[in-house]
Amino acid sequence: MGRELVLVGGGHAHVAVLADWIARGAPAGVRAVLLSPERHLLYSGMVPGWLAGQHGAGAGRVDLAALAARAGIAWLADRCSGIDAAARIVITAGGRRLAFDVAALDCGGVGRGAALIGDDPRLIDVRPISAFAESLAAQMLTGHVVVAGGGAGGVELAFALRNRAGAAPRPAVTLVAGAAGLLPGFAPGVRARAARALARQGIALIAADARIAGGKVMAGGRSLEPVDGLVAALGSAAPPWLGTSGLALDAAGFVLVDARQRSVSHPHVFAAGDVAARADRALAHSGVHAVRAGPVLAANLRAALAGKAPRAAYRPRRHSLYLLNTGDGRAIASYGPLATEGRWVLALKHAIDKRWIAKYAALASGKQSGGA
Repeated sequence: MGRELVLVGGGHAHVAVLADWIARGAPAGVRAVLLSPERHLLYSGMVPGWLAGQHGAGAGRVDLAALAARAGIAWLADRCSGIDAAARIVITAGGRRLAFDVAALDCGGVGRGAALIGDDPRLIDVRPISAFAESLAAQMLTGHVVVAGGGAGGVELAFALRNRAGAAPRPAVTLVAGAAGLLPGFAPGVRARAARALARQGIALIAADARIAGGKVMAGGRSLEPVDGLVAALGSAAPPWLGTSGLALDAAGFVLVDARQRSVSHPHVFAAGDVAARADRALAHSGVHAVRAGPVLAANLRAALAGKAPRAAYRPRRHSLYLLNTGDGRAIASYGPLATEGRWVLALKHAIDKRWIAKYAALASGKQSGGA
């Protein structure tokens, strides 16, 4: 009797699993389904460049359905609404019940802008990224735009919206970085370069928390009105359905996994990307880690489906390279304590991003058979 694999979500780590099956063949006796409401994965790292007119409208997308077809995996256009880890059942929003022997979660988190700031019709949450891109594609936002969130995502979006392609006039942008300030956790040199770039481009910076009070956007005890758009780049919250899954979760509700991306409570369930949290170490929710965990997840799923003990481990590097697009043809590079900037940094960022996308586009089209 064959074994059943359910891949929940089409995130950065799961595309590496699809690539592994294309390169090495499907594990013998295994039937698999990819559960994802979206046909395409939108690569979040290219969204600021798209907004600033540096990429075409269709850039930064990976065709999940085509990759799954080449890998011999069925694509189910639906979303997860629940999982019973003990009974080994995934429940979909459409009412399907998918039995599994092994499951992997890479479905990302959900937006938390309304929960942290307050609800407002002008609020556009960055999560999920596909819905965010659709919202921005439908409206130009040429007035005053407030970006809430001083992390790398919020900073890049503030620059991108200030340099929005086709916007006339260019929108006035205020970055409400939060009480922790601009780019917390980054080296002083990176933060200083970002602050200078914000000032150079006329982007106001407020080191306070944004909130909705009396129908107004407030920060630091004062109103920021008039505001035409409020972008929430405040990270992700765990999907609510994880609370009834039976899986061990961290205090924020994310799936606790070990270095092998395996649930610490249910070893037949794996998780990667924003939906997961390492039990053995603090690790930021970042696309960098999701991408690098992908090959580890692929190797361990293959082992688990063969009835073997997973052995591959994701060991994050001491420092990660971050390339922050400033929207004006330049970018800031951050690597641990080091910082630099220039047009060549943006060229490097574009080259890295496009190479990642091109690899999966070639796999999807059948033009190559290389692995992840």
